[in-house]
Amino acid sequence: MIMTADFYIGRGENGEWLGGIEKDGFPHLVQQVLSATTEEIFRSDVAILAASRGQGWLIVEAGWPWPWDDSSSTDYTYAFDDGNVWISWCGREWIAAADYHGDEDLPKTAVFPKMARDS
Repeated sequence: MIMTADFYIGRGENGEWLGGIEKDGFPHLVQQVLSATTEEIFRSDVAILAASRGQGWLIVEAGWPWPWDDSSSTDYTYAFDDGNVWISWCGREWIAAADYHGDEDLPKTAVFPKMARDS
């Protein structure tokens, strides 16, 4: 099963997209970024993850890679904000990574920057 993932600094319309993964974006496969306690550590952990994924990492310089407009259709989205790492899956409400169990029934309320390429 393919599981896409996006990574941000900040949540909401002004989040900074750091890049993404085109497959295997499950939380247990990106564990190294989930325990970051500062933005600097999160950025470093994401960079290490990106290097380990090679061509499977979607770089910012190449532009928004997905056929959807924002991360609300991405399988998993991870963000560092307010001193914590947060997870949203398929646009569901953000939950702190430390509280995530995978069975939470949350509404689709997460807000993301509009990233679609202009036609």
